[in-house]
Amino acid sequence: MAPRVSNGDNKQVKTLRLAVDPFHLETAEARAMIGHAATILRAGRLVAMPTETVYGLGANALDAAAVTRIFAAKQRPAWDPVIVHIASETMLEELTTEIPDTARKLIAAFWPGPLTLLLPRTAKVPDAVTAGRPLVGVRMPAHPVAFELINQAGVPVAAPSANTFGHISPTTAAHVLQDLDGRIDAVLDAGPTEHGVESTVLDPCSSPMVIYRPGAVTTVQIRDTAGPVEVYRCAAPALQTLREGLPSPGVGLRHYAPIAKLVLVEAPLADLGGHLAAAASGFLGERIGLMLPAGIAAPVSGAAVFAWGSWSDPVGLARDLYAGLRALDTQGCTVILCPLPPAEGIGAAIRDRLRKAARSGAE
Repeated sequence: MAPRVSNGDNKQVKTLRLAVDPFHLETAEARAMIGHAATILRAGRLVAMPTETVYGLGANALDAAAVTRIFAAKQRPAWDPVIVHIASETMLEELTTEIPDTARKLIAAFWPGPLTLLLPRTAKVPDAVTAGRPLVGVRMPAHPVAFELINQAGVPVAAPSANTFGHISPTTAAHVLQDLDGRIDAVLDAGPTEHGVESTVLDPCSSPMVIYRPGAVTTVQIRDTAGPVEVYRCAAPALQTLREGLPSPGVGLRHYAPIAKLVLVEAPLADLGGHLAAAASGFLGERIGLMLPAGIAAPVSGAAVFAWGSWSDPVGLARDLYAGLRALDTQGCTVILCPLPPAEGIGAAIRDRLRKAARSGAE
């Protein structure tokens, strides 16, 4: 009997886990798994897919009812827009009315890859995708499984991160199932993601261009490719702003958050141990977790420790960030102490995610 499909209430479906080796997509098994997932998408249902950034929760971006199912499954508010993933120039033209020269330069340099461009939308794009805003976020993923899934489905795929709203983004299929098992129809399991933080989101239509969310494509790379760029500074969104929809995916004040209270510690590497110990002293009686860089002895007796990697390797820190926060959550930590890395390169994206995760209150 065919599996029942989800309507987002967590009571209707057994979520399929479809394993795919991303290095051997030519096999009959891989073709069958991706083909099955593509059929689910074309039917208006939900598939979590691996990308090079994090796992995304995909639906046909041109089907308003399908996009609404994303919001129901994630418990995501309607004012938070989602990104659309494509696999061809034809799909891009279906979504956008104009592609400025700056965008074309960036597409040539960084697509497929972890860069989302905010572009004027066509009438085909449902309001639910953009939270009613005139710009749609579009990117072409570099992950071979995501690219092939979109290509086989034959439709652009709306796909925010495949987790419950505000929680830590997933970098493995197991993370997806921790949040969404029973709420979605399938997850394509292709192993851990490469970058570990979400795509850079950029408005290339403004002057200067505006980065709404930092990611693996850095400010310097964008400036060197297409000209002046600045980073969006977000104050607390007013109620009216929320009613109208946020200007971009990824700008909500609180996101990426563990269940535990997240406490950020900033200090030079040589002094981090002492600063972490001082921060821990304020949480006597709590179950403390540490995101601990290599070369630093655990400064808190009995704390749960996630070996975060080398401070000189921000790419590795980004890749393991969400996995570390989830690991400490699953160990029952009530407080997680996490150092803030320098802001150079992808370090800016790590700092952005950690600061949003550490904010109190809901978006």
